[in-house]
Amino acid sequence: MILDPGPVLDGGRYAPKRTAGETVDVRATIFADGHDVLRAVVKWKSPAGRRWNEAPLTHIDKHVDGDTFTGAFPVDELGRYEWTIEAWIDRFASWREEIRRKVEFGQHDLAGELSEGVLLLEAARDRAKAGSDRKLIRHALGVIADPDAPEEAKHDAALGPELAAAIDRYPDRADEAASLPEPYVVDVDSPLSRFSSWYELFPRSWGGFRGTAEVVPQIAALGFDVLYFPPIHPIGVKNRKGRNNALTAGPDDPGSVYAIGNQDEGGHEAVHPELGTLEDFGHLVRTANEHGLEIALDFAIQCSADHPWLTEHPEWFHRRPDGSLKYAENPPKKYQDIYNVNFQCEDWRNLWNALRDVVLLWVERGVKIFRVDNPHTKPLAFWEWMIAEVRAKHPDTVFLAEAFTRRAVMRALGKSGFNQSYTYFTWQQSRWELEQYVNELAYESSEYFRPNFFANTPDILTEQLQHGGRAAFESRLVLAATLSPSYGIYSGYEWIEHTAVRPGSEEYLDSEKYEIKQRTLEGAPLLGLVRLLNEARRAHPALQHLSNITFLDTRNDGLIAYIKKTGDDAILAVVCLDPQWAQEGSVVVPDNLGLPWNFQVQDLLDGSRYDWHVGDNYVRLAPGDRQAHLLRVVNG
Repeated sequence: MILDPGPVLDGGRYAPKRTAGETVDVRATIFADGHDVLRAVVKWKSPAGRRWNEAPLTHIDKHVDGDTFTGAFPVDELGRYEWTIEAWIDRFASWREEIRRKVEFGQHDLAGELSEGVLLLEAARDRAKAGSDRKLIRHALGVIADPDAPEEAKHDAALGPELAAAIDRYPDRADEAASLPEPYVVDVDSPLSRFSSWYELFPRSWGGFRGTAEVVPQIAALGFDVLYFPPIHPIGVKNRKGRNNALTAGPDDPGSVYAIGNQDEGGHEAVHPELGTLEDFGHLVRTANEHGLEIALDFAIQCSADHPWLTEHPEWFHRRPDGSLKYAENPPKKYQDIYNVNFQCEDWRNLWNALRDVVLLWVERGVKIFRVDNPHTKPLAFWEWMIAEVRAKHPDTVFLAEAFTRRAVMRALGKSGFNQSYTYFTWQQSRWELEQYVNELAYESSEYFRPNFFANTPDILTEQLQHGGRAAFESRLVLAATLSPSYGIYSGYEWIEHTAVRPGSEEYLDSEKYEIKQRTLEGAPLLGLVRLLNEARRAHPALQHLSNITFLDTRNDGLIAYIKKTGDDAILAVVCLDPQWAQEGSVVVPDNLGLPWNFQVQDLLDGSRYDWHVGDNYVRLAPGDRQAHLLRVVNG
């Protein structure tokens, strides 16, 4: 019996996630009738492989949990791996164990038992391929079958470790093997799916594609991995929004980038001419790649009233019974300049194919990462199909779900193929909220749901950032960059932009969604902290993983502390959650973390060194002076 194999997601309906270069830890409960010795292996096949590889599973020999077998296999290629488990009764090892126990308890007349061993050794001799192994088996067989050999010599021959190792190399699975009914699967993604630092900007505020290319070296020097653009397509004219989401646009208002498409310039396949040409975009992509950056593009499935699809494929859109088009809404928000497609229309197959082809077109243009706008308002079946179609051709493609919705829906999107997702982090602000939520992400849903902790977005300026000043921006930045392996900021964060359009709103005043700004990085007050955090993230494997975090008591809810540990790399973070008042407390280091009783730490944010120990460690953090410690364990 092979029961409870893992990692398995929803009975095999979905694929757990790994990234290239990792290993897949496998487990199962395996047992058989009686007390025979069992052997088991994990077998796996790479996405492009035809041959099954295998590695042994180790039996956890405990009285209570003695039926658990564990092992692992490496995943180096991108794409979908298949794996299964095979187990069998090891007749020779069972016989050898019987001989061992009887000899240990003083039994000497084992002629009957040894005669059984002769048959097992003869079969093993015939299976052996290496001459040295056959010679070893023949020698043991000769001793055991020799009627004149002393009993002790026969016992020694039967129990010899070299003989056991030789026979283990040629197991007999012909009649005794059992395997799982069907192979399970694991999706192996680009390392950027697990660990990445994102910077979001509107190219129109940086001089278009050419102007953005000029600032790429600065962004790369800050340590970012991904440069993310909201839609760069032509913008509709009809129902165009004005500044601050005004219903009427002025003659110079550029409109919202999310009102995609117009009749003269094209739709999702085109670029806005004021940003440059496709050649300019290609230059930007190449420049980014030369500096170690990948371009991420917004995939927003929505159309302006001028989008070519409205005239070419009117059947793809929602219409009310009176024939009017239904614009997008998210009460109380209204998007009069945007129309959603109808995924359940009669011509849905061609609609789905057209959307897939848009993604494939941009992949051909050098875009490997897509931030998907509001995927939870589209069918899960579409995403599962579309992402599989794209990744079958381009397995290094990454999809980020911008889904702020119900937990079950966000998790379902992860299972359906999204490599990363936005999260509730933006609104988790107390110590208790952060600890509960991060533990959920790290230990409940990590097999399929990878978080990306954006500290802000063009749509989200939290009340804490509106009123907390620089201290709030610093603490949220440290938390985002150190709690999650992937995080991001939207341009303006480094400038501490914090003014909302009105009290109670999370929308920015003079939002960049509706107007062009003149952006620059020069002199931004938070760039130094951004660079230090990204340097720490790249230098320390502990900050590149999610399920390695342990929260520590601080004796004060105004402070949050945690340690992340991967191998010999250990990072301790302490962050002040109060943007106004100094907070002091005692960070309690437990004795079960594998750290020495006394150890030294170095702050990666300013180089200071401190002596710490297991137990209570006094910490004081004050806004305006020091908002956080990011401590490398030096001699732990």
